[in-house]
Amino acid sequence: MLAGAALAAAVVVVGTGDVPITVGEVLQALTGQGHPGTEFIVTTLRLPRAVTGALAGLALGMSGAIFQSMSRNPLGSPDLIGFSTGSATGALVQILVLGGGAAAVAAGSVAGAVLTALAVYAVAYRRGHGVHGMRLVLVGVAAAAMLEALNAYLITRAELREAYEAAFWLTGSLNNRGWDHARPLALAVLVLVPLALASGRALRMGELGDDAAQALGVPVQRSRAVLVVAGVGLCAAATAAAGPVPFVALAAPQLARRLTRRTGPQLLPAAAMGAALLVCADLVSLKLPVPVPVGVVTGVLGGVYLAWLLAAEARRGRA
Repeated sequence: MLAGAALAAAVVVVGTGDVPITVGEVLQALTGQGHPGTEFIVTTLRLPRAVTGALAGLALGMSGAIFQSMSRNPLGSPDLIGFSTGSATGALVQILVLGGGAAAVAAGSVAGAVLTALAVYAVAYRRGHGVHGMRLVLVGVAAAAMLEALNAYLITRAELREAYEAAFWLTGSLNNRGWDHARPLALAVLVLVPLALASGRALRMGELGDDAAQALGVPVQRSRAVLVVAGVGLCAAATAAAGPVPFVALAAPQLARRLTRRTGPQLLPAAAMGAALLVCADLVSLKLPVPVPVGVVTGVLGGVYLAWLLAAEARRGRA
């Protein structure tokens, strides 16, 4: 159902623009039976945006599910524990310091997320105890705060044009996305999603606690390291393609769990929910009187969701 919603929204996104295209014409163009001009608009100009949005949402949704399950905390998503912020720092260094192009910015984004994850993991590691999920979150939140300060400093030191470019990238956007953005993201998804799913049992057992998981024969620390690689890689690839789109990784796993009414990490439903959320948010951004970056839409909706989640947790704590 969620995958169908994401697909339907993507078709509408492809048909939305200065030259409106009906759903039927979009489908004809995708099957090679449309007018040549329509096929060019659909397959060359608009389809890469929809594909990038769907894949980025999928990656963020699964990444959020991995880290929320590892930390056993609904707030333990890449948005809040520093990995998205580290990815943004890597991109800002390329934009504002090194003056790199689009490929360099994407590479810097991935490198920033990976280096941040390594630093957080190293600080959170305790000899003889490994890395506890809650400790990973606390260290990540501290790292995110420091990186946010660094990002703000980099922007204040930049020239006006470069600062505008950096601020726009930090918002998270699918504007002007082409196949050169979609292909690397698709490759990352094809590699990292199976890696995460292969460790799904270990992730599910880990929610019982490290001692219980080890008693059931789960190699906790090795599985956790594999899951961190998969989760960070998915977050970094999505950020490199679409910028640091906020709150999708935070909201998608929780919404998927409430929709399926099942316990456990629910990796695939979270991925499908992430894709649906980001594509639908992109559709909303295109339908507004003044088009805005998709990160603005997810930020507004995510802020409302976060307030609701905190209120729900407070009520549960009083119960």
